[in-house]
Order: sequence, then structure tokens, then C-alpha cells
Amino acid sequence: MRPMLRLGTRGSALAVAQSGQVAATIITELGVQAELVTVQTAGDVSSAAIAQIGGTGVFVTALRDALLADEVDLAVHSYKDLPTAPAPGLVIAAVPLREDPRDVLVARDGLTLGELPEGSRVGTGSPRRTAQLRGLGMGLSIVPIRGNVDTRIGKVRSGELDAVVLARAGLARLDRLDEATEVLDPIQLLPAPAQGALAIECRADDAELVALLKALDDDDSRIAVEAERALLAALEAGCTAPVGALGQVAEGDDGPEIYLRGLVAALDGTDAVRLSATGPTSEAVEVGRRLAAELLDLGAADLMGEPG
Repeated sequence: MRPMLRLGTRGSALAVAQSGQVAATIITELGVQAELVTVQTAGDVSSAAIAQIGGTGVFVTALRDALLADEVDLAVHSYKDLPTAPAPGLVIAAVPLREDPRDVLVARDGLTLGELPEGSRVGTGSPRRTAQLRGLGMGLSIVPIRGNVDTRIGKVRSGELDAVVLARAGLARLDRLDEATEVLDPIQLLPAPAQGALAIECRADDAELVALLKALDDDDSRIAVEAERALLAALEAGCTAPVGALGQVAEGDDGPEIYLRGLVAALDGTDAVRLSATGPTSEAVEVGRRLAAELLDLGAADLMGEPG
């Protein structure tokens, strides 16, 4: 094994924090030195909506190019940012233990979602969150926003917005969970497929590194994410589509099972289809595909609009 692993990361505070945690784990648990190499992506230099600057993959293409060019040895991605199609020449070598995948509210005056008055301005850049928030019928005004955690929370602190919705995992990794005023139940807001999970990617032909990184893999996290992303892929939807999914591994009558919930919603909040499916963990991908087929049978394609 080489004396120093070059770990590619985006330059945002959150990306550096989560990549730094992976690097520290590699050093302490695998006994190999690792250094961060910052790679700028299209998603980091544009303030436009994700769908307008390339949609799925906008945060990962530059990192993957750096991997294939041997400029870095491995890269850490927020798994939900990855396109569902495999990347030729690359492999997800490990999915570490997943953070809590739920969304959180950061609101003025410590308010919860149910306490926000009608007409409150709630910021999010996610069609999935927008669709579900509108679907709650609370009369909220959903404001599209982009930017890092500081930028988004800053809009609440300044009074520009009454609240923003963020991933709990991001605040946890930045050690800022105390700023959340409510953790949102998945019944209200089903998370994005793979939210809270990290993907550690490297070149498929780097057999020594693939074997080394396997030690960082968490079986239950990988199984849950595989089911969620199989659903997303079968829907032919990108990470900007109003799709929610949450897989959980639990002990069933005949051994470990994957329980998968899925949702496809109309962006205006007027309609949504929700279903769940279960199956053995060895069939996680098949469970995701089956649930997607059932959602499509109920009209999910019409709710999503054009695939992203």
C-alpha cells in the first residue's frame, strides 16, 4: 500500500468535514496515512438551481474525473448526489455507517413545523421537500434557495426566511445539531434516497485499495441505500426529482429483512403516491425495483414529469 492516500473532496465545509472524518478513520482504523485533496465541482461554483446546471452528478463529475486521471486515490461523496448509473472504471468500495437520514427544520424563534403560521416563508432547494411541504396543506410559502449550510441558516437569522429545511446528517457532521428546531418525521417528509449516507469510491482496478476500504463498509447501511437507489433508478428519476425513499434493516421471521418506503409527489403538492415493500436483505435491489414498479402502476411517472 502506498504511504499516503490522496482523498478527493469537494471544498465546501460539509464536504471537507465528512471527508476529514473518513480520512481520520482510515488513519486510526486502517493504519494508513491519508490527506485531503480539494477538487472544485460545477455545483460549487454556480448559484443556479441544480436542475439548471446539470442535475444529477453536478457535484461528482470533477471528483470522478480526478480519480480516473490518478490525481486522487479515492473520493468521498454524499451518496445521494451520485447518479444511479455505474461509473465505468470506478467502484463504490465502502458505505460507512449511515447518519440519521431524516430532515430537520431550522426556524425562527425555535418554532416547529406545526407552529409556523400560514404564509411562513420556508426555504429549500429540493423538489422532494417542496412537494411534500406543499402537500401538508399548511399554507406555507416555499422559497427556492441554494448555498451552503451557513448561507441557508443565515437567511433565517436575518429574517429573510422563517425557516429552512436541511438534512440532519449535514448538521451532525458539522457539529451544529443544536441549531435544528425540529427533527422531521419521515411520515411528514420522507428523506431523499441515500440521504445521510457516504460513498467511498476508488478505481475498480486498484484491487489493493478496494480490499482495504472494504473494512469501512457497514452492511446494513449499504443494503438500505442499495434498495433506495434501486427504486430511484427503476423510476428513471434523478436526484432532483420529487422522490423520497427510506430503507431500514430489521430482523424478520426468516432472518434480516429490508423494509422500504417510497414516495413520488407532484411538485405542487396536489398529489402523491406512497407505498412500502419488504424482502430479505439479499434481495434489496429487487425490493427497490418492485416497489418502483408498483409506484409506476399508480401513476408515479405523471407526477414526476420529465426524468431528471
